[in-house]
Amino acid sequence: MKRKMTVVFHDEDLYTQLKIEAVKSHRPACDIVAEAVREWLESREDSELLPAIEAARAEWREKGGRPWAEVEQELEEAVRSGEGTTELTHV
Repeated sequence: MKRKMTVVFHDEDLYTQLKIEAVKSHRPACDIVAEAVREWLESREDSELLPAIEAARAEWREKGGRPWAEVEQELEEAVRSGEGTTELTHV
């Protein structure tokens, strides 16, 4: 479903740069704007996840854990040895 929106550029240079990029890349300006908004929204989601990531790292440091490289190596060895099912040690 297409939705329309009018974007007003108060910065003439920004508008000109957008139009030039649209011509150079053979893309409609609306696609470039949509891509920029999508990337901005994703970066906001990422920044909202940072506190949860930091909390998980702190818990890992406090309670201990195994580095992913170690677990990955164990999985690769199990696959190479042809084990059908492997019980991983609890982290």
